[in-house]
Amino acid sequence: LSLSQFPLGRRLPCDIYWHGVSFHDNDIFSGQVNKFPGMTEMVRKITLSRAVRTMQDLFPLEYNFYPRSWILPEEFSLFVDQVRMMKDSDPAWKPTFIVKPDGGCQGDGIYLIKDPSDIRLTGSVQSRPAVVQEYICKPLLVDKLKFDIRLYVLLKSLEPLEIYIAKDGLSRFCTEPYQEPTLKNLHQVFMHLTNYSLNIHSGNFIHSDSVSTGSKRTFSSILCRLSSRGADVKKLWSDIISLVIKTIIALTPELKVYYQSDIPVGKPGPTCFQILGFDILLMKNLKPMLLEVNANPSMRIEHEQELSPGVFGNVPSPVDEEVKVAVIRDTLRLVDPQKKKRKEGHLAGQHMVSYKNKVNVKSNYFMCYRCQALEHISEADEELLDTGQADRPGYDSAGSPEADLPSLCLKQVFPKYAKQFNYLRLVDRVAALFIRFLGVKGTTKLGPTGFRTFIRNCKLSNSSFSMASVDILYIDITRRWNSMGIEHKESGMCLQAFVEAFFCLAQKKYKSLPLHEQVALLIDFCEYHLAALDEKRLVCGRG
Repeated sequence: LSLSQFPLGRRLPCDIYWHGVSFHDNDIFSGQVNKFPGMTEMVRKITLSRAVRTMQDLFPLEYNFYPRSWILPEEFSLFVDQVRMMKDSDPAWKPTFIVKPDGGCQGDGIYLIKDPSDIRLTGSVQSRPAVVQEYICKPLLVDKLKFDIRLYVLLKSLEPLEIYIAKDGLSRFCTEPYQEPTLKNLHQVFMHLTNYSLNIHSGNFIHSDSVSTGSKRTFSSILCRLSSRGADVKKLWSDIISLVIKTIIALTPELKVYYQSDIPVGKPGPTCFQILGFDILLMKNLKPMLLEVNANPSMRIEHEQELSPGVFGNVPSPVDEEVKVAVIRDTLRLVDPQKKKRKEGHLAGQHMVSYKNKVNVKSNYFMCYRCQALEHISEADEELLDTGQADRPGYDSAGSPEADLPSLCLKQVFPKYAKQFNYLRLVDRVAALFIRFLGVKGTTKLGPTGFRTFIRNCKLSNSSFSMASVDILYIDITRRWNSMGIEHKESGMCLQAFVEAFFCLAQKKYKSLPLHEQVALLIDFCEYHLAALDEKRLVCGRG
């Protein structure tokens, strides 16, 4: 594999483009790029919370892995009212809440509160929207310390959906023994916040050359410890896989809208893939809870350390190297454009990879570093931890260019488990209807004419729901979404507003049913009439 860096861009096309921040780092018209359009926007705390909430409305039990959330400042009154009601109904309930700025990262601006009145509603929230969530007060502790898990997930393709999960991840520890939140300890960030970028400044932070000790460890070392205590590690992995798939299912509808806007059907453009960082907290009962999703997880394999008094330098981090090198190496193996040619017996050509920013991976480890994640519990979960030759891309019994490489550390979970999760993809189908009626290629907003055409073509208007009512529904919902302080580059109805309108139509048409059944029935109804219309147009075209 030949890697070349082009900080100022490159005239000739490349096979793979590795961007540092977003899809738009460079104008790309071919090959593969390691970012999806819109991903950075989709995993911001407010957008992620909205996407998961939509799925919670449809499938509350399936999406109970995300803490109850409110969006500030628009839902502050709702937050106050709901907390008051819950306290009135259960006087013993003594909640703690965590406030997270929407665009914050590395723990910046996060703080804990005991009561809604403690929210800092001065100019900061108005100018910097935030999400407030129920704080998880009973996390799993190791060595009396709270920790979270960073798992690496490869979204290899959006259509068809293809998801891989790394077999190992990182466990990032707090640096002060955990105590449940009280008014006295709310401000002790080293006790409550697991962010590596915060805790590294603690005097108690431990850099370790071992992957199973210190303030940053491999997730596999934690699993080994849990397994030795009799924990059901196989079920834990199953729950984590479920959480990852369900979260990506929540994100894909709007990602598809962004995708068709930047890469319209029928026009030249690249295909996309992306490595995501899932931050997960384990509760005391081993239930995984999603904290957030990072579109640009750090791939550094070194850390800054004081080498002598006042002298700092970068030193290798064995834990990061153990996990991250394998993730990047195997991502490139999976998206390798020459893989098919090798399978057909062709010689592999050189690959050119254009880097917008430097990827911090040691070249001498890049294609020969061995992935040994979770070998100690391979018998506990054969599906996730299978390391046989069949996992090797381009494997051939007669030998292949990758015959000497370790088996993949990335395990496919979708479409492998598609049958168990496809029923959740209702909003995906609603998004397909939305995209169909957008009209102008490259837009992300539905105009009033497009919305009327959708209603008319799907036969949704009748004597009790006139086209005048359709216009009122469009105006009311669009105006409310446009007043939420979301950035709008164009006027019209966004996907979230269309989904709300669709749910409203489903509830009007199919009363006395659970919401997910109402929505599924209306989708079937719309798809039936649109298929009939397409068939009619086809026949007319032939005539």
